[in-house]
Amino acid sequence: MESRSPQRTTSSFAATRWTLVLAAGEATGQAAALEELCQAYWQPIYAYIRHCGHPTAEAEDLTQGFFARLIEHSDLSAADPSRGRFRAFLMVCLRNFMANQHDREMAVKRGGRIRVSPLEFGNADQSYQREPSHDLTPAKLFERRWAMTVLDRVMTQLRDYYVQAGKLALFEALKPMLASEDGEKNSCAAVAARLGTTANAVKTAAYRLRVLYRQTLRAQIAETVATEEEIDEEIRHLLTALSNE
Repeated sequence: MESRSPQRTTSSFAATRWTLVLAAGEATGQAAALEELCQAYWQPIYAYIRHCGHPTAEAEDLTQGFFARLIEHSDLSAADPSRGRFRAFLMVCLRNFMANQHDREMAVKRGGRIRVSPLEFGNADQSYQREPSHDLTPAKLFERRWAMTVLDRVMTQLRDYYVQAGKLALFEALKPMLASEDGEKNSCAAVAARLGTTANAVKTAAYRLRVLYRQTLRAQIAETVATEEEIDEEIRHLLTALSNE
């Protein structure tokens, strides 16, 4: 069976998780979609909290508690324009949460009445320690970590697609070509020799990977904005956040 391409089509935009969260009158679906998004994008929250001076264990408790309280108490029916993007919505909610002592106390209890799937912190603190923190405010670190999380998810989806197609070796060989097309002729020849194919076949495969990358990136961004028109603007913001080092 042919593997399914990892990107969404434009026609499916209305069914993304964030638009489901923003849809009025679907409380149960909102909570489930919001938790999915939280599970996918918790790392910027953790990085923000750590950069505010909280030690590792406390930052983990606060991160878990933040999402539990967000899912339980968020009034999404009153969403304002700043909540058109999930990233902006999270930032507003996080600032309110961190400014409120009662919320911090609730975080230690890991959410009170509502149960949220535990976050897998894993190597989160090692990743945080690698950030260029000398010039970054917590808010800028949040934005940078958000951008990196989006790109990590794109690469994971692409890798999974190539694994399912039985082409993992091709994907690993072509990955360096995503960053730049400079010197592609020599790269294609080297990859072709390594994989036992032709330079033209590698060039075609590299082009297809770039197309899939762009499509998958747009689909990933679509999950976190309210309208299709916001996708390009959010991609520009993502690139700006990555340049803030």
